[in-house]
Amino acid sequence: MPRKVPVLAATAMAVGALAIGSLPAVAEPSPPGQAPVGGADPAPEVAPGMLKSISRDLGITTSQARTRLVNERRAAAVERSLRKKLGPRYGGAWVTGSTSKLTVATTDRRDTRVITAAGATAKVVEHSFAELETAKEALDRTALKRAPRGASVWAVDVQSNSVLVRAGQPAAAKDFLTRSGATPGLVRVTQSAERPRLYADDLRGGDAYYANGSTRCSIGFSVTKGSKEGFLTAGHCGRAGAKTTGHNRASQGTVRARSFPGDDYGWVEANSGWRATPYVKGTGGANVTVSGSQRMPAGSSVCRSGSTSGWRCGTIEQHEATITYEEGTVEGLTRSTVCAEPGDSGGPFISSDQAQGTTSGGSGDCSVGGTTYYQPVSEPLSEYGLTLRTD
Repeated sequence: MPRKVPVLAATAMAVGALAIGSLPAVAEPSPPGQAPVGGADPAPEVAPGMLKSISRDLGITTSQARTRLVNERRAAAVERSLRKKLGPRYGGAWVTGSTSKLTVATTDRRDTRVITAAGATAKVVEHSFAELETAKEALDRTALKRAPRGASVWAVDVQSNSVLVRAGQPAAAKDFLTRSGATPGLVRVTQSAERPRLYADDLRGGDAYYANGSTRCSIGFSVTKGSKEGFLTAGHCGRAGAKTTGHNRASQGTVRARSFPGDDYGWVEANSGWRATPYVKGTGGANVTVSGSQRMPAGSSVCRSGSTSGWRCGTIEQHEATITYEEGTVEGLTRSTVCAEPGDSGGPFISSDQAQGTTSGGSGDCSVGGTTYYQPVSEPLSEYGLTLRTD
């Protein structure tokens, strides 16, 4: 049940944003009723639930969260003022602790009185912020000419008064630094397993994807193969080697293998912009978690998700059914009373939290009702050495 759609002549698509994780703020004990930096300011308006979320995620009380927000608003104004006053001696600024106490750095000890008078903590550092920015810009120029090997993230780190380079291969990263010409004393290399990727989207069962830009089918279940991530789908949705795009028309991956007719399964290896998740798109778009793949007996309830008809449920009628389509005969399918429509092919069948199979074909539609057959997940997992992504 793939669905043919017109090929778009041109598609402009924003493919997410480069997400570079930052360390969460460390909760520190602070005296009850600590005053905001520079005196008490009116509490800023807070979006519903934000205080509770900040309290939960940073491990602080809601009172500390409220004080933190007030301090951060005040700190931004104080930092702007001090940056202007300190000029070339400015060394950066940051907030710390559960209530965001402001620290401002300078290269001249004589500035400490001005900083503390503004309500911030002063810190004397060796390098100015301008020096650090110059060193980082040297790294940027070099990386734009040739992507560095071993280093994935670098930024001015005002707290350590250096340009911090996070590298999976520190030795290779040092070659990158040498080529850049950045002053060695300004750059600090640290071992890191961080490998940033584009957050184009998550792979979720039931969402649409397109094979070779024209045939629309549905993602089945997310899978992994070693470090590779991808998803199961119907074999008839695309030949091996076919390129796929996601529901947002962003480049997604490649059909690595498929079996059809005889069977009706295949798998797509996604590119680095997509992440395999243990979810299926349920009613109203809510995520349904996949926890395993235990086959349910005939008569059991089962639900299906697809990019055309959405979330539909019914019961399992028989296992090991053989179906003859115009394109050929397929063995080992399961018959269900769930309806489906063109474009739902490849989508997941799930019973409770147990993956059952991927949509193959059937008869009828979701207006008058119908019968749909699905390919059990066990065979492609075994055949291709794939692991179901579960929670």
